[in-house]
Amino acid sequence: MPSFRHDGIEIAYLDEGQGEPIVLVHGFASNKETNWVRSGWVEALNDAGRRAIALDNRGHGASTKFYDPADYSLEKMGGDVVALMDHLKIDRADVLGYSMGGRITGLVAAAHGSRVRAAILSGIGIRLVQGGGNAEIIAAALEAPSRADVKEQLALEFRVFAEQTRSDLKALAACMRAPMRTITREQAASIRVPVLIATGTADTIAGPGRSLAALIPGAEVLDIPGRDHMRAVGDPVFKQGALEFLARRP
Repeated sequence: MPSFRHDGIEIAYLDEGQGEPIVLVHGFASNKETNWVRSGWVEALNDAGRRAIALDNRGHGASTKFYDPADYSLEKMGGDVVALMDHLKIDRADVLGYSMGGRITGLVAAAHGSRVRAAILSGIGIRLVQGGGNAEIIAAALEAPSRADVKEQLALEFRVFAEQTRSDLKALAACMRAPMRTITREQAASIRVPVLIATGTADTIAGPGRSLAALIPGAEVLDIPGRDHMRAVGDPVFKQGALEFLARRP
């Protein structure tokens, strides 16, 4: 699997298919294979005539691990996405992010809008700007001696998922404690590229998609019926809706 270095770190990525590029940004405790290959996204995009590019976010997969929360700000993680585009000599691309990747995509669309043709913010709604209150509980669960020591259900789900993806639990705990995990309402309102917000109707983590769409001029909303946060990413309704959105964007 290819990788590149920037700012002293190694970022692993995949680059498959031909056509217009789309950069895929995975969620917390996941990686490029789990989030985008095994879910069928890379195949679906390639079949639609798109070049699919996905990175392992810092602290995840085969990319460099850090143990200081300051190394996981949205600005730094968004900078990794832009650096990947620079490495591949891509001036502009569509960007699709899920959950934490949706947060990163929101930051890239706001701060680097000239590099983004269209943005799909999935697995994230109004909590892109509001944040959430479970970060320390989840971080502590990742640091617990074993999953048997984790009593809170949501935290346990993240611990189990992190173990399934063979993640570095201490690096993930540092990522969860990152000092800045949101963008401001003003940043959201400044986004001027086409935006699709896609969340599962049973997702209690993302926050309402329509509340976020109200802040972003022209943003569209896609409901993924009956899916919670962990099960929405590979849903056929999500794939079809996202591909239709990309096909009609300018």
